Amino acid sequence: MPMTEHLSDKNLVQLAKQQYESSQKSTIPTVLVSLPSKGLVYPASSPLRSGTIEMRYMTAYDEDILTNSSYIRAGVAIDNLLRALIVTNVSIDDLVVGDKDAMIIAARLHGYGPDYAVVVTEPNTNNKLERVLNLQDLQFKPFELQSNENGEFTFKDSGIDIKFKFLCKREIESLSVEHALSDFLRVSIKEINGTRQQSDIDNFVRYQMTPGQSKKLRTYISNNMPGIKLDAEFQGENGGTFTAGFQIGPDFFWF
Repeated sequence: MPMTEHLSDKNLVQLAKQQYESSQKSTIPTVLVSLPSKGLVYPASSPLRSGTIEMRYMTAYDEDILTNSSYIRAGVAIDNLLRALIVTNVSIDDLVVGDKDAMIIAARLHGYGPDYAVVVTEPNTNNKLERVLNLQDLQFKPFELQSNENGEFTFKDSGIDIKFKFLCKREIESLSVEHALSDFLRVSIKEINGTRQQSDIDNFVRYQMTPGQSKKLRTYISNNMPGIKLDAEFQGENGGTFTAGFQIGPDFFWF
């Protein structure tokens, strides 16, 4: 048998396996996850502009991704899990951080249930308390900015008119360590005083933008960044309630 025929047979078998897996996955229930950004941070052409993303429920098979030692060492286990769960035709690398966090919480909630154990600090006694958080109670940060068709937002200050975007995972990972602040500005700013030429934006950041203007813009972006409020109301030691922040730990996907 010629080698080409042998390879063709192997490809047909692989294709059949892929088609079978695809058909089986299509039977798994899916859920529409609301995005903290309301989809406004994406271009009008993006499926994410609807403000939701479709993802399927986790199965026991997906736990292999979370326990894969090479993924854990590389720090990509959760990213790979989300890639496996996304139904909408987008890449998680194109999501802003807050929207990706919403997907992580949805995956945990629908995979293991809403209860998540946290440790919080009682403000009256400063004692550490173990409490159980209901993930369904988490709220989005207020997001009231309006964007243009490119998913960009306006910032004006002291004679400068800027259109900027919130960075996605891919763009954040592209920033250099040596020039983190200036790279952040160069990538975030999409238009300055009517020009969209990248060379003009680079020159503005390098030669014209003052540290004060830089700080104002970065603060504005930070204060308005879409995301999830990582604080909730808990019962105190005296029976009352208090509001406290908490961290999502490495055990987020385990009981």
